[in-house]
Amino acid sequence: MSTVGALDKTPPANGAVARAENGTLPAAPGNGAAETAVHSVKSTRSARMMIALGILATLAVVAALYLARGFFVPLLIGILLSYALHPLVDVLGQLRVPRAIGAAVILGLLIGGISWVGVALKDETAAMIEKLPQAARKMRQKLVSTRATRPTPLQNMQEAAQEIQGAAAEAGAKVGSRVPAVKPVESSAWLSDFAFAQSALLVSTAAQTPVVLLLTYFLLASGSHFRRKLVQFVGPSLTRKKDAVRILEEVDLQVQRYLLAMLIANLLVGLCTWLAFEAFGMEQAGVWGVAAGILHFIPYLGPALLAFASGVGAFMQFGSLLDALTVAGMSMVVAGVIGMLLMTWLQSRFARVNAAVLFIALLFFAWMWGISGLLLGAPLIAIGKAICDRIESLKRAGELLGT
Repeated sequence: MSTVGALDKTPPANGAVARAENGTLPAAPGNGAAETAVHSVKSTRSARMMIALGILATLAVVAALYLARGFFVPLLIGILLSYALHPLVDVLGQLRVPRAIGAAVILGLLIGGISWVGVALKDETAAMIEKLPQAARKMRQKLVSTRATRPTPLQNMQEAAQEIQGAAAEAGAKVGSRVPAVKPVESSAWLSDFAFAQSALLVSTAAQTPVVLLLTYFLLASGSHFRRKLVQFVGPSLTRKKDAVRILEEVDLQVQRYLLAMLIANLLVGLCTWLAFEAFGMEQAGVWGVAAGILHFIPYLGPALLAFASGVGAFMQFGSLLDALTVAGMSMVVAGVIGMLLMTWLQSRFARVNAAVLFIALLFFAWMWGISGLLLGAPLIAIGKAICDRIESLKRAGELLGT
């Protein structure tokens, strides 16, 4: 009976072995939870590694942009200038003008216009530069006279700090020992150092003007050549190539409209500021107009800086606070009216950038590239927003940059 019972139990054992060999044996309890835990740990490690690599890559890019700013600033100026002038070359192309000739004509007109403005304002610019030491001396005298009649809050705070420092020195000194005199804190030369560094960067950028113009010409003359080359990197799929071409065309169109509108707006701001200051009787009104057109590239900060500088200049010229406020208000009105008229068109055709994000980006580019970063920061952020809005994997970044 025992043998028969053993034989009866053998088939189930063989069947279990067969199922184990075929891989159909049910998993032991707890194996699924262990595998899930291991997979979760691996995913966490992979995510942390990706974040660390992303941070390191970002730091490397920022360091490269900062250290090689003498190369990247002229390069970006050439690329942005080619985008801004691209629609004008397209118009000449529709008139059966070859792109190489059209690009040369547009660049020639641009260089000729800038040279004409420079020659026309050469005497006024030299006169303004000659008056800068005298204006600074006059302002210093006014501040000194104001301090003599009534101490300013800053002067009171400095005097209080000196008294506290002297009291602390007397309390810590030994009896009968001589108390050292409190020396006034010497003013640092950070402003002159900053001005010298920015001037050096601007001079190096201006020295590379021929390189910028050549780069702009080649980009304008090539047309869609680089776009066709870039499409080859998306893969052999025809659908992906069509999507890449559509995205590039949309981004190119948006960027060209934005930069062309910004260029027109700055020209109008400069011209209207020139005429308004000339009508009010401001000296060197043309120089103020050119400064207004350049500073209008910097959102918020540029018009405010021009209003402050023009107000100080008007006060030095007329000696009246009312005239100074009037001139500063005129500059703000001109920038505000033209900005509102063109910003309405831009917002309908171009994605709007968050004001806080734009201000933070301007601070970052100003730290990295100085004055050139302030001028290039807003167009670069707007272009980045346009690209992120049209690429599926970057739409979250576009939402972060938007309003």
